[in-house]
Amino acid sequence: MKTMTCKQLGGVCDEAFHADTFEELAEQSRKHAMEMFKIGDEAHLKAMQRMQEFMENPDAMKQWMAEKKKEFEALPLK
Repeated sequence: MKTMTCKQLGGVCDEAFHADTFEELAEQSRKHAMEMFKIGDEAHLKAMQRMQEFMENPDAMKQWMAEKKKEFEALPLK
């Protein structure tokens, strides 16, 4: 199992996500973002806005995802 934080994934807090695969970790991050959206957390909303703008360029988004996956795969197992 590996761990990454919200901040490591482009967010703003130290919420830790634990998963065996990057896809599982990304899903946990997505759920966390939705929870923060529902409660109207300003810092997370700003981070989501930046990500939304980034997602407008599919190539840039693919590259970002590949880099985050590479980061995840380089982490030690815990």
